[in-house]
Amino acid sequence: MVNRRKTPSFDAKAFLSKIGMGRKMVSVPERRTIFAQGDPCNAVFYIRTGKVKLTVVSATGKEATIGILGAGDFFGEDALLTQHVQLGTATALTSCTLMRIEKKAMLKVLHSERAFSDLFVEHLLAKNFRYREDLIDQLFNSSEKRLARILLMFAGFGKDGIGDRTEIPNVSQQTLAEMVGTTRSRVNTFMNKFRRLGFIDYDGSLEVRSSLLTVVLHE
Repeated sequence: MVNRRKTPSFDAKAFLSKIGMGRKMVSVPERRTIFAQGDPCNAVFYIRTGKVKLTVVSATGKEATIGILGAGDFFGEDALLTQHVQLGTATALTSCTLMRIEKKAMLKVLHSERAFSDLFVEHLLAKNFRYREDLIDQLFNSSEKRLARILLMFAGFGKDGIGDRTEIPNVSQQTLAEMVGTTRSRVNTFMNKFRRLGFIDYDGSLEVRSSLLTVVLHE
């Protein structure tokens, strides 16, 4: 009887944690630009630690924040299309550790490794769902509810291991205003209201409490 050696199964998490052909680890300080709108589009990024802000600027110079991503998220997927320049800007909201995967290496592993392909597709579906939720939020909810939802998303409420209160990275009220689609002064008013009601606390750092859910759930 011939003993056949089993081919080791592909470990997607290990692939995203080790440097190798076409991929390298990148450390990005807080507030540093990872790539800017119009830069060459030739790599996909995976967030190991930290948070990243995605923004776009219109032809008239108006900037909009389109997403905040955290550990376990990919960004820069446009590199996999026939897209040659970045359509937006990615900035480190906090100090980040990223895996930078060259387009060629990314396409190769997507074509050859089912486990990695499944992981990436799951990410794309989750991201699409998040964008759809954001659109519904913009269409049907008040600015106050949208701000509460964004703060809860920053805090990761609904995920395993998240407690009654969570400290989140300092995010400027201007960034929050861009995400909500309102003015900075209105965001300031809502934040002060949330603090008075005991939903948040900020004194050097911002802490979000699960009781903020009442703002989102209240009709």
